[in-house]
Amino acid sequence: MAEQAITDRSEAGPAEPPGPRYTRRQVIEILAGLMLAMLTSMLTTSIVGTALPTIVGELGGQDKLSWVASATLLTMTASTPLWGKLSDIWGRKLLFQTALVIFIGSSVAAGFAQDMSWLIGARFVQGIGAGGLATLPQVILGDVVEPRERGRYAGFLGAVFGVSTVAGPLLGGFLVDSPLGWRWCFFITVPVAAAAFITIQRLLRLPRRPRGGVRVDWQGASCIVGAAGLAMLVLSLGGKEFDWNSAPTYLMSAGALVLAGLAVVAERRAADPILPPRLFADRTFVLSAAASMCVGMAMFGVMIYFPQYLQIVKGMSPTASGLMTLPMVLGLLAASVTSGFLVSRTGKWKRYPVAGTVLIGTGFGVLSTLEVGSSLVLVGAGVGLIGLGLGLSMQILILAVQNALPRADMAAATSAVSFFRNLGGAFGVAVFGAVMTERLHSELETMARNAAEAAAEAEAQGLPAPETPQLSEKALGSPDAIHALPAAVQDGVIEAFNTAMHQVFLLGMPIAVVGFALVLFFRQVPLRSSRG
Repeated sequence: MAEQAITDRSEAGPAEPPGPRYTRRQVIEILAGLMLAMLTSMLTTSIVGTALPTIVGELGGQDKLSWVASATLLTMTASTPLWGKLSDIWGRKLLFQTALVIFIGSSVAAGFAQDMSWLIGARFVQGIGAGGLATLPQVILGDVVEPRERGRYAGFLGAVFGVSTVAGPLLGGFLVDSPLGWRWCFFITVPVAAAAFITIQRLLRLPRRPRGGVRVDWQGASCIVGAAGLAMLVLSLGGKEFDWNSAPTYLMSAGALVLAGLAVVAERRAADPILPPRLFADRTFVLSAAASMCVGMAMFGVMIYFPQYLQIVKGMSPTASGLMTLPMVLGLLAASVTSGFLVSRTGKWKRYPVAGTVLIGTGFGVLSTLEVGSSLVLVGAGVGLIGLGLGLSMQILILAVQNALPRADMAAATSAVSFFRNLGGAFGVAVFGAVMTERLHSELETMARNAAEAAAEAEAQGLPAPETPQLSEKALGSPDAIHALPAAVQDGVIEAFNTAMHQVFLLGMPIAVVGFALVLFFRQVPLRSSRG
């Protein structure tokens, strides 16, 4: 029945001319270029965080700080669904190199920024290029290698995510402290992107795509990008630039829902839709998209809040906290590469996301038990389990979709799954942040109330009243501000942060359970091993 369904759906799109055969060496060389491109796009979202205080100090514009970090993530996520479909029309190689050119030009512009508005504008454009670099390598690999062999190569693409999460903050801190300065946080990615451009230009040979009579679904594209952009604005800036319970939140949320509804109507009417509605009739695609949202929530949640736990509760420096994420990176790298080779050898793939979601939930369970004095071995074990789970899940979910759908829908489906993972990540960061802030304020209010009662009791007994600082403002500041508090107050604030972090890590467990339930419903469709 599964094979019949695949055959039936393949009639929905135009036939694809057979591509050239590549030797293993050529595939590895192409893979190297794709990995370089993905590394530059991922570094773009992680390298700037460490440099932000220095950038604001030189350019000013403290009120625009959050936009520097959010601008790239916003346009990167919103543009993701478009790159795959447009590559169906104008060709993978042309679109991939276009994304590289956009990325290189905007990175140079960001490096030469003279004020915050200039920098934010460059970061917006940079996100458009990064969206293509994050998506098209998966699609190109699908053109070059068949699903049965793709696992052994796709594992390396998945490992790039883990490497960039550590390499970005560490490299950013090194560049800021070096004579090169913060501008090289943008310049450093230019030669890497240029090397990817040259590699793909020299090695990638894909069949030309007929363009006669093809019309781009601009109406659907505009609605999709608009809905995704408004959703990302709410998730990225809610609770920072404006309150969750505020007019901007409600207006933008309503706008996103309206545009999403218009996108559905436009895609149903379009002759060649950007996001074909038939994708949502495929069980594997729907389950992969939903499970990818869970994986994205877990991944981005631990990336953002785990370093905060290390710096505030454990008192580590930013560099040391970055190094403590190595267990997660090594786990992700090992699991991604190993599972890829095993999938290629056996053709069985469902077991890996099932095991991965279990490991993610177990890792969050370990982190939820951490106390102020917990051993770093226990800390590393928890985050290492999450890394193993992510490595077993991320690339396999994309591989499952590419295998289940006809080749004509592969690019649109791949970019859609990446889009839902990024959207899940933004949603996860917003939810985790709201939970942590609410619990932290509750703990600090309790602490302040107890301090006031102690002061009143001391005054009644004629004793000197203990110090009662404004804990809420100080505790939500930088780690340095927290560690500069008086010892007795500092201990209470750190304990409050630790309690709030418990809630964040506990929230990761039900997210993993939902992901586990989703992947259980996958059908084990055999991986294709020929271009027929």
